Amino acid sequence: MSLNVVHLVGRVGGDPELKWFEGSGKCVCTLTLAVNRRSKNQDQPDWFNLKIWGKTGEIAKNYAKKGSQIGVKGSLEVETWIDKATGTERSRPVIKVDSLDLLGSKKDAAEAMPDYM
Repeated sequence: MSLNVVHLVGRVGGDPELKWFEGSGKCVCTLTLAVNRRSKNQDQPDWFNLKIWGKTGEIAKNYAKKGSQIGVKGSLEVETWIDKATGTERSRPVIKVDSLDLLGSKKDAAEAMPDYM
């Protein structure tokens, strides 16, 4: 048996970007998420790259802004590509989001925006 489930709650690091794919009518929203560790001694958060497809991605684009608190559930994937400049293979982890929860209000987000963002 294998299991690949990720649950995260954090703050959006920048305004989400939405990209439409011509011909297919599909879209993907990309954004970063800052998640604080449980330890109070940590100054910097952990950063995660998120991809949210379809209608949920449209909702993320329209309602999640920099500093918004959101919760996501999804799976961890590793994207790989060939760097055009060097020709070497590169990779990065990405969370493919299945469900999105918008948490808190815009006022809460503005007041809670950390200095490092």
